[in-house]
Amino acid sequence: MSDSGSLLNKNTSNNLLRRDVRFLGHILGEVLVHQGGNELLAIVEQIREMSKNLRAQFSPESFAEFKETINSLAPEKRHQVIRAFAIYFQLVNIAEQNHRIRRKRDYERSAGENVQPGSIEDVVRDLKQQQIPAVEVQEIIQGISLELVMTAHPTEASRRVVLDIHQRIANDVMELDNPSLTFREREQLRANLLGEVVTLWQTDELRDRKPTVIDEVRNGMYYFDETLFDVLPEVYQELERVLAKYYPEEDWHVPVYMKFGSWIGGDRDGNPSVTSDVTWETLTMQRQLALEKYSELLQNFKKHMSFSKNIVEVTQELLDSVEQDRQHVELRSNEVWRNEKEPYRIKVTYMIEKILRAADSKVSPTQKYNSPEEFLTDLKIIERSLRNHYADFIADTFVVKLIRQVELFGFHLASLDVRQHSKEHEAAMTEILAKMSICPNYSELSENDKISLLSDLLNEQRPITSPYMDYSESTLECLNVYRVIKQAQQEFGRNCISSYLISMTQGASDLLEVLVFGKEAGLYRQEQDGSVICTLQSVPLFETIDDLHAAPDIMRTLYNIPAYRDSLNSTNHLQEIMLGYSDSNKDGGVITANWELRVALRSITEAAKEFGVKLKFFHGRGGALGRGGMPLNRSILAQPADTIGGGIKITEQGEVLSSRYSMKGIAYRSLEQATSALITAALNARNPQAEVTDPQWEDIMKDISENAQTKYQDLIFRDPDFMTFFKESTPLPEVGELNIGSRPSKRKGSDRFEDLRAIPWVFAWTQSRYLLPAWYAAGSGLHSYYQGKAENLAVLQDMYQNWSFFRSLIDNLQMALAKADLLIAKEYGNMIKDTAIADRIFNLISEEYDRTSALILSITGQQEILDNVPVIQESIRLRNPYVDPLSYMQVQLLSELRTQREQSEDDTLLLREVLLTINGIAAGLRNTG
Repeated sequence: MSDSGSLLNKNTSNNLLRRDVRFLGHILGEVLVHQGGNELLAIVEQIREMSKNLRAQFSPESFAEFKETINSLAPEKRHQVIRAFAIYFQLVNIAEQNHRIRRKRDYERSAGENVQPGSIEDVVRDLKQQQIPAVEVQEIIQGISLELVMTAHPTEASRRVVLDIHQRIANDVMELDNPSLTFREREQLRANLLGEVVTLWQTDELRDRKPTVIDEVRNGMYYFDETLFDVLPEVYQELERVLAKYYPEEDWHVPVYMKFGSWIGGDRDGNPSVTSDVTWETLTMQRQLALEKYSELLQNFKKHMSFSKNIVEVTQELLDSVEQDRQHVELRSNEVWRNEKEPYRIKVTYMIEKILRAADSKVSPTQKYNSPEEFLTDLKIIERSLRNHYADFIADTFVVKLIRQVELFGFHLASLDVRQHSKEHEAAMTEILAKMSICPNYSELSENDKISLLSDLLNEQRPITSPYMDYSESTLECLNVYRVIKQAQQEFGRNCISSYLISMTQGASDLLEVLVFGKEAGLYRQEQDGSVICTLQSVPLFETIDDLHAAPDIMRTLYNIPAYRDSLNSTNHLQEIMLGYSDSNKDGGVITANWELRVALRSITEAAKEFGVKLKFFHGRGGALGRGGMPLNRSILAQPADTIGGGIKITEQGEVLSSRYSMKGIAYRSLEQATSALITAALNARNPQAEVTDPQWEDIMKDISENAQTKYQDLIFRDPDFMTFFKESTPLPEVGELNIGSRPSKRKGSDRFEDLRAIPWVFAWTQSRYLLPAWYAAGSGLHSYYQGKAENLAVLQDMYQNWSFFRSLIDNLQMALAKADLLIAKEYGNMIKDTAIADRIFNLISEEYDRTSALILSITGQQEILDNVPVIQESIRLRNPYVDPLSYMQVQLLSELRTQREQSEDDTLLLREVLLTINGIAAGLRNTG
């Protein structure tokens, strides 16, 4: 297609997005009139128009009039106006997600004439065009590994019932593209949508209680049930299809390179609700869903298996398998397939029964599937037989996908990681060793003495606990976790839990403690020949800047301990290491966090190479920019190419889960982009000269980082008034009342900044439109090198053009600056009682914002922030007039609510309105924490 044709196509596509937004806007308008009369629609339109005009041409008079209009709303009307703007954003987000699916379908309709950038075909075609031989492509595919780990971090502000309504609206809007719709069908769709938006209007978007951990487990499993169980194997099928297309001489079977894991029900760091019993229940629920999915698929499969022995010749292997099932598996009379000429249906009937019984411990092993491998054996027997009588199409359509699903999800659905804070282990170890008279004061030992003692304990056969001892509740729970892990590995398979993450790892002893506890439960044991079997790996989590600096030497210390090195034999000398993006950002600022994480990746990798250890890095990214958030494919490509050899793990949390995985089309696009990025990163790792950087750039970046950290910490840690400014000028206290997660917002019941979790820290700044964690101190850091010198600016420009790390950093800063709005942020400052504090710190922030914006425009050569991605620039521009009224109303409501609370009064309706504005702004900015 010509360039002009492509442009026409793009414009047509964008027009369809505008059509959908207008259409849904009109639907909402009708609902507003229906529910609140013409007066409601009129006031919403008046506020929207005033907000839009303010953005176009600001004047103090218009601004004062706008605020007066908002402040004069009666409470009941204000409540409706807030909900109208919030629901509008929900509908716009649905339209934009649908448009992403539409664009992909447009490419696919071109029948290969156009290949979508970032698609699997795009990257494989690129390999072929670069003349990468098939043998090297095989090596690349064999070497890539990605695990996406769902967490229950409380950043999803929407209720599940609301997301379900969104899904139904999305399906109906997508149907509007169907050219065969009749007039009556189109009108029926419109009526359906009116009904759904009315339902949305009359559904409470706020939770009336905090979700339990099991609620969160169900929410996570929803994505497996609705999308991932089908979509993930389809991504594998597409990779095999395009490999066969461009490398037809090879027989391709792609190994498992991408799968999902979970923290939900396993992450107990700071969440006392996650007990060992909850972890067991989580694993049971996950298995139940996996077995139910297999049963459903087999039932459907059975309908298509009417092949008759009167017409085809099935394999003897299949017939023998059926006979073996007859001898061992009892069926109720109504379940027996009576037609003896249809052996596949007979076989699948037995398979369904064995799947349904797989979780029943009372059933004889011969009557059920005891492992996914037994299930796979039967599926492959069927596949071979089908191909034997040339029913390949059926084998490819049904059996191959089911085989892939079993390979991906097993009977455990997803591997569950366990996480706990290092201090909890230390406290339990101190109590246990004191009671057994092994060490009276373990916690007071030096790090070297702890390492020596723990190493000795690992090498001894005797236990350190006794069933006759009384332990504190917390120590008992600590021990029970390991016992449950051992029991779970026996019940659900070894892969159900294999990683134990240690928050705030600050020494080698933190990892050794986990191994000693594991030894007590049989997860670490020495065999008679001296070899070590370890089925649970200690995974350090390095979070603060100081921890990142210490990490390489901590790992060297561990690799030098024979008992620890021996534990790596069970993982083929692969060590998993997690890096925290949220706390490092909170600790040192965005520039320093990004730089120090990059340095840590390299230095930890070098330390591992010295000992012949391979690494799998686990990147603890949040959804927001201030917590390392970025599109999945970009987060993969952002890693130094030489650090991905042992595989990558990445957290997927909060609103990221619903935005990426609630719709099949979006889920597929995200996962195919991730696959494309993995292959690209692996190719780059094989060609280290692909990106040649000037050696001085790293020195420059180091200095920029140090200066940025000083600027950041001068405000956040060393300004005595900063916490007053933060707490009084953001909805931090009220965010905790949203009931969006089972976990408390603080690790301890304190008001110290260090104990505040990174999520509410970022969430509060996002709500108040500062987005401070995502950009603050960047300008000062960059200016420390620039210093007004043209030659230094030229170097920064060269770094932006030719260094992917620096370009990604600058572009993320652009996104944050574009979403921030200091005019509105200043209104939040009016809530601070001490105006001197408010003015002084706001001016500091404002000056830094201007400095950062000006420097980024100079470095990029752009006229405006986000000129490099006009689609997002336009989206933010169109959204702002709708977000702004919610922000101004939030300031008004917060002021009223806090005044009442200071007088020991409370107003549940007022709090409700505050929480509605929080939800609305989160939807409008498409970010929470």
